[in-house]
Amino acid sequence: MTDTPARSAKSDRTSPVTFYRQVVAELRKVVWPSQQQLVTYFLVVMVFVLFMIAIVSVLDLAFGKAVFQVFGGSKTTNS
Repeated sequence: MTDTPARSAKSDRTSPVTFYRQVVAELRKVVWPSQQQLVTYFLVVMVFVLFMIAIVSVLDLAFGKAVFQVFGGSKTTNS
């Protein structure tokens, strides 16, 4: 058994005001990106997303054509 007394859940909690003050104090420590960095990061993310969209689209088209080939995508005429 442990010799330390059990703490109540109430004593472990902080008040909303203290929590807010801690949040504000932490946000003051943050190094925010400059506008130049923000634009650069935005462009990098957009290029990456467009590249991934292109890969997924090509794979979707290829798998779609393969499925139609395997499962009878041929058209027959009833004339």
